[in-house]
Parts: sequence; C-alpha cells; structure tokens
Amino acid sequence: MLIDLLSARRSIRRFKEQPVEQQKLDLLLEAALRAPSSKGNNPWEFIVVTDRQRLDKLSVAKAHGATFLNNAPLAIDVWVEDAAIAATLIHLEATDLGLGSCWVQIRLREREDETSSQAYLTDLLGLPEGLMVLAIIGIGYPMDSKNGHPQASLCCNQVSYERFGQRN
Repeated sequence: MLIDLLSARRSIRRFKEQPVEQQKLDLLLEAALRAPSSKGNNPWEFIVVTDRQRLDKLSVAKAHGATFLNNAPLAIDVWVEDAAIAATLIHLEATDLGLGSCWVQIRLREREDETSSQAYLTDLLGLPEGLMVLAIIGIGYPMDSKNGHPQASLCCNQVSYERFGQRN
C-alpha cells in the first residue's frame, strides 16, 4: 500500500559507493515523467548527474544542506512548476527500489559566498536563460537503515476541518 511506502520513506544523506543500476534509474525517471501536471503541460526538465566531479560541484551549490551530494552516486535536478510533484514521485520510487534519497532546495537559496545557487547551477549545467532549478535529489544505496517516522510524530494538530483552526 502507498501508506506503507510513505511511512517507510526517510531522507538519506549517506550512501554506499555503489552505482545505481540503469534499470532503476529508468524507473525513477518513468515515475517522474508520469507525474500529473497542470493542464498536462509537463513543464519540467530533468538532468541526471552521475559524473563524480560534477556531483562534487553540485554539493556546493548552496550554503547548507547539499554537501551530502558529494557521496551520492546519482543526482537529479528538477525545475519549478509541477516539478515538486515529480520530485515526490522520484522519492517514492527510490524508496520502493530500495534506494535512499534526499531533497536539496535550490530555488531562492544562496551558496556559502552569498551568490545565487541558481546562477551557479546555470553555469555548471549549461542551463538556458529562464530555466529555474527547484531542487536536486541525491539518490543512492543507503549507508545505514533508518526506521520511518512514527505516526505519533505527524503534525495532526495542523489539520483543520471545514474552517481554519477547527480541529477534530
């Protein structure tokens, strides 16, 4: 069941030095490409990065939270718009395939030197003008196993019924 997959999924930032097989990469991309989008426009672009030097450079794309990419065997860059839905499906498919994954927010973020993460990636990846990166998803075989978050940790107090603030 999907809820079992959601319950098991965790952000993974430490990966084994083991490449992700092409068949699994193909399934990750198929999951992303099957994502629903507004008016069926499919406004996304994805860049699959496996080159070790480029992954190291991606790990410094923003000031905090991206360094783990330097040990990931695979990263997928996703653009704004309906890309957030596609990114979610990539995370779920990775979990289903026994892989770990973690989101690196790029949109509206800066690097350590206070330059734009977007400008850095535009140069590094040769992006055309106007194409904005939403996030990078690091993917690989988890170094350690983690249990899913317990149901008690869910923020059920942030659910309203009928009107804001009406809790059930």
